Amino acid sequence: MSYEPKVAIVTGAAQGIGKAIAFRLAQAGYQVVISDILSDAAQAFVKELEQQGFKALAVKTDVARSEEVKNLMAATIEKFDSIDVLVNNAGITRDNLSMRMTEADWDVVLDINLKGSFLCAQAASKYMMKQKYGRIVNIASVSGLLGTAGQANYASSKAGVVALTKTLARELASRNITVNAVAPGFILTEMTEKLPDKVKEEYLTQIPLGRAGTPEDVANAVKFLISEDAAYITGITIVVSGGMVM
Repeated sequence: MSYEPKVAIVTGAAQGIGKAIAFRLAQAGYQVVISDILSDAAQAFVKELEQQGFKALAVKTDVARSEEVKNLMAATIEKFDSIDVLVNNAGITRDNLSMRMTEADWDVVLDINLKGSFLCAQAASKYMMKQKYGRIVNIASVSGLLGTAGQANYASSKAGVVALTKTLARELASRNITVNAVAPGFILTEMTEKLPDKVKEEYLTQIPLGRAGTPEDVANAVKFLISEDAAYITGITIVVSGGMVM
């Protein structure tokens, strides 16, 4: 019996890459749940989507708190009656050299980026297992593949996301749930726009395609991984970096 997916949760979806992913999935026909700790921004985005004829729901969520994650899943089921896709995009940075990094900055980045991805996948997969269908995409980073000076916490969290992706893929495959990751490189967002010009220029010298990526580049990779065209792909990481990582 075929299963027609219809509902996608995207965490950290009120801005940047997460917003682009949610918009791309709405265009593809999904009812989208905009999960973010920025409640006002999430609500505003939902209004944007609804004005364009899309169905959406905003749920304020701190992904590092299990009770809030459970509430996210319950709110999604109450509104849309299924959870077919989960995109774990919520993430933060607290950059500093390792010698100067505080324990608090280490903990908060690992909590949101890695623990948050685990908690959301754990909660969503319970619903996916019952319906014997699911697509989970975790947003990693080239930092987790290469290591980046000044990002011991962030790089470690994203390397953990890659390992988490492989483990979940093995555990959930028998229930027709695929789990993959997308590792963006240098992507133009509000966060990267604030970087000094010298830093941006240095990044560009490392990119064979000669340009920074866009949130839409990442969104298109996510859209592929949740599509039927990728039904036989699980446990892999697609690097969206313009050739920065080969």
